[in-house]
Formats: sequence, C-alpha cells, structure tokens
Amino acid sequence: MQKPESFVQPDMIFSVSDASALLKNVVETAFPRIRIRGELSQITRATSGHMYMTIKDAGAAISVIIWRGTPVPFKLEDGLEVIITGRFTTYPARSNYQIVVSEIEMAGVGAILKMLEERKRKLAAEGLFDQAKKKPLPRFPQRVGIVTSPTGAAFQDIQNRLRERFPVEIVLYPATVQGTTAAAEVAAGIEYFNRVKNVDVIIVARGGGALEDLLPFSEEIVVRAAAASEIPLISGVGHEPDWMLIDFAADVRAPTPTGAAEILVPTKLSLIQELDNLWHRLSNNFTTRLTNAKSRIESINIKNPKQLVMEQEQRLDDLTRTMNIIINNKIVAACQRMEYVSTFPNILQNRMAALTQAVSHLDQMLNSLSYKSVLQRGYAIVRDIDNQIISRADSKQKPASIEFADGLKQI
Repeated sequence: MQKPESFVQPDMIFSVSDASALLKNVVETAFPRIRIRGELSQITRATSGHMYMTIKDAGAAISVIIWRGTPVPFKLEDGLEVIITGRFTTYPARSNYQIVVSEIEMAGVGAILKMLEERKRKLAAEGLFDQAKKKPLPRFPQRVGIVTSPTGAAFQDIQNRLRERFPVEIVLYPATVQGTTAAAEVAAGIEYFNRVKNVDVIIVARGGGALEDLLPFSEEIVVRAAAASEIPLISGVGHEPDWMLIDFAADVRAPTPTGAAEILVPTKLSLIQELDNLWHRLSNNFTTRLTNAKSRIESINIKNPKQLVMEQEQRLDDLTRTMNIIINNKIVAACQRMEYVSTFPNILQNRMAALTQAVSHLDQMLNSLSYKSVLQRGYAIVRDIDNQIISRADSKQKPASIEFADGLKQI
C-alpha cells in the first residue's frame, strides 16, 4: 500500500483532545468501510446489549464492537472464524482503535456446516422434524401462496411451470431471500399465510447459490415458522445437492423451485390419461356387472303354477308321514311307561315282605345280644351306689344293688 503524505507540520502543537479528534477523523475518513476476516475471542455482552470482542489472526488483534440492534444471524463463540464488515474508529478515552460492525458472516464452509449440524440436532430434539407431523399436500389446490423474491428467477420458474401444468391462482408474499433481513421476512411470509388462511398450500422458494447465501433458510425463526405452519408447506430452496434446515421442517422438500411446482400440481396430459384410465375401469366394471346380471336372469327357471302346487302337496305328504311316525313312536313309549307303572303294587308288596323279614331278623339279633339273655342263664350284675357296675372282687367300691333276671334287689 502507498504511504499517505503527512499533513501535520513538525512545529504544530495540539492538545490531547484535538490530537485524538484529528486521529479519529483521519481513521474514519480513510476506512469508511472495510471487510476483515479473522477468529473471534474474548466475547462479552454488556448490560446495555452491546457486544465487545476481538478479531485476530496469527499476527495481530483488533477490538470489535457490535452495537445493540445490529443483526447477528448466528451464535458468536470464541474461536469462530468470521468475516466482519464495518468501519474503523478510535476510542480516545483508551487511546485505541476499533471496528464498529454493520454485518457479520461466517467464514469458510466448515464453520458453517458445523453450526448447521449443531442447530439441526437442537431443533430435531425439540421434535420440529418429526415425520408424524407432516401434512399431505392437497390433490388439486386452487390457490398457492409463494414466499420468495418477486424479481428472482425462482418466482418466474414456478409461475411458468404452474401455468404449463395446471391452472391455479398464485398469491405472492414478497421477501428478500439473501442478507440479514431475509430470515425474518421469509418467516413473516409463512406466518402471514397461516394467519389469513387464504391459500391451500405454501411454497418457500429460492434459486441456487453459495452456502452462505442460503443460510437464511436455516435460521431458527424460519425453521420454527415452517414447522408451526398449519397449511401444507413445500420447501424449494437451492438445487438438488443443497439441503437447508427448512427442508427438514417442511411437509415436502423439493429439489428446486421448479420441482416444487411439479410436485404440487399434475400435468394436463397426466390428468387426461388418468381420467381415461378411470373411464376404462368404470366401463369395464359396468360391462362385467351387466353381463353377470344377464347370466343370472337367464338362469332363472320359471315353473308352471300347477307344478308348484303339486310340489307343495308333495311336501305336505312328506310332513304327514313324518308326523305319523313321530306320533306312533310317542304312543308306543307312553304304553311302555304305563305297563311299567302297573307293576308297582307287586314291587311294593315284595319290598315290604323283605323289609319285614329284615326287621324280624334284627330283633332276634338284638335279643340274642342283650345282657338280659345272660341274666336268664343265672348271672347277676352288681352295682355301687353310683349305679356303676362292680366287676372285680378286690374293688374298693361298696355293692349297693344286684340285678337278676327277674328284677333288682337293694343291699
């Protein structure tokens, strides 16, 4: 770089404040806008909301300020490599220079992919990507809401493809698709259609670009808006290899904006072919049913009325014969039961004789076993005063009575 000429004369004398103001003016005039790439460190956030940090490389470090309200599209961490855009200024109170940031972006694909992977894991853990929450697309949508840039090629491609394939009404929500405000505008578009509910399906679209350019479609505000959408949503961002986080939250992911239009509506030719196939199936089904009905009608044999009467008479004859057989069998069974009942008196008389003989036999046995028979043979029973039998001569009990066959004698 060419060394600038000095405009301060050697004999000039400045106050400290004048020198600081002069230096500040020179720095800000020479560097109204500058982009610097480096690694962040010493990140702090003041209670005011301002953020202070250092951007450095192997040889130097510069103080950085991000004023409250400046868009920061990702989480700042120590060691993160970024590209900042801002202006140089000085801070006279500490006699140092610093950069006031107006924009900040990630530097390098590796850092971006790492950030996206961490965010994807976080949002997936919250259930924003669950397949069970995916909504089916309408078969024939009438109105399609599109969130994209009105001047971009993506909007024109979607319009042309819808016009070629199927006539639908298009409602555009204009949104920037690149830059610091893109994520907020895209999320606002999704929320708008869900609030007014004036479309059947939503397409969020953007053409291809570098990974850094597509980052707004991986911002949490966009992903959460897509996951919360009550209207079916198609994501058509970038090209086939590009995968943004909105693709995981959307109900359907299309490889391109044009692919989103192709997924949403069928072609006129395919509809005509589908209708033809349906007509052929209906026609064949109707013809088959008609043929079967005709065959059943032809197979019906209408009988002569006289023949019908004769068949009924035959059925009555069969029933009469069956009834006669049943009645005769019942009569025979009843007669047998009557004969059996008539033998009851003889059976009872025989049973009574047998019982009388058994009672007589038992009486004889009772008499033979009674102790009275023993007394008849000359024996006697000696009892004490408690009427207990004395059976031994050495018993200490005193005899009180003696029972003989003809009576009892007291002692």
